[in-house]
Amino acid sequence: MRPIGSYFIDFLTLVPMAVVQFLMARAVWRWARARGWGEGTMLGLAVLLETWAALLALGASFSTPALTMHLALPAHAVGVIQAITSLWLFASSGSYVVYRIWRRWARGTAEDIADTGRRRALQSIGYAAIAAPAAAIGYGALIGRTDFHVVEREIAVPGLHPDLENLRILQVSDFHLSAFLSEKELARAIDAANELKPHIALMTGDLVTRAGDPVATAVRQTVRLKADAGVYGCMGNHEIYAGSEDLTQRLAARSGAQFLRMENRVLKFGQGQFNLAGVDYQRAGHKELYLAGAEKLIVPGMPNFLMSHNPDVFPVAARKGFDVTFAGHTHGGQVTVEILDQSVNPARFYTRYVTGLYRIGERSCYVTRGIGTIGLPARIGATPEITLIRLKRA
Repeated sequence: MRPIGSYFIDFLTLVPMAVVQFLMARAVWRWARARGWGEGTMLGLAVLLETWAALLALGASFSTPALTMHLALPAHAVGVIQAITSLWLFASSGSYVVYRIWRRWARGTAEDIADTGRRRALQSIGYAAIAAPAAAIGYGALIGRTDFHVVEREIAVPGLHPDLENLRILQVSDFHLSAFLSEKELARAIDAANELKPHIALMTGDLVTRAGDPVATAVRQTVRLKADAGVYGCMGNHEIYAGSEDLTQRLAARSGAQFLRMENRVLKFGQGQFNLAGVDYQRAGHKELYLAGAEKLIVPGMPNFLMSHNPDVFPVAARKGFDVTFAGHTHGGQVTVEILDQSVNPARFYTRYVTGLYRIGERSCYVTRGIGTIGLPARIGATPEITLIRLKRA
């Protein structure tokens, strides 16, 4: 069952958008009434606005697994409803806010502009600005969502054996294989990952989104990863929500892939070796329990690496002795906006570790943006990522 604390971001985005949607509906109603629309037309408009509100409510409700199961809707249908709702909310709310700002600004400048051509140019600029949010969301859904990027980084590791120098570690995460990431699209990402010829491949959680999503298909694509030392993974929060933890581990094991659940493996390359550990999703509402018992996974005398879907465990992992933590979960914010030198990123509301490489002393954590999407089936300013890490001696 989804923990209550994880609904915070849902409501953080839902409440202001609900307010904007109400203001939009009121503005449309007043506009129609001022133009003397007939009773039949006004009734039709009322039905349209009520449908609008129902769509908003459905999108919020389907965040609750209990309601989904109660209505016995297929996962594909739930995903489509959520996606349509979120696309509409983001696009229309953004356009409406820009429209209100433009109207306020235009009222102040229209009196100063007597030239008709300049007024029309001003109107054209305003219309373009109003359309921009919807256009951006459309781009993020149609193109940005599957614009897979390879990111290569080097991580310095203290005490690294010379035979582990330049070891290539592939990290993929957050497939969210569901209505808005097809198996064909995921296979394209896996093919791109295999071209990197890694020594070891890591999958850091969230193969699917919800109960009913194609777990077997997601695992089938995961085990297609080719790496000298094999494929390893850990569980994400959506494996919990989907109730697919045991199934994922069992299906992967049949093909030789290992999902580590409070387990570790010592891997050897030449005369060098390192310890790789994996833990299940560490719940954000129980930070005092982060990595409880994980110290027993540490192997002295060699580098220790950790797979944890939740990047917030990094400070605890560093204290316990893990040299590198591999995480996902954040999607890099999924939809981010750059304003001058500032970034508006929703992931910053719940974590310090949004995307990229972080360090505490000599310890490192890499947070990948992942492959898929959640909620809004779009990516803007946070392209889907296939990560290749090269180890270096510190």
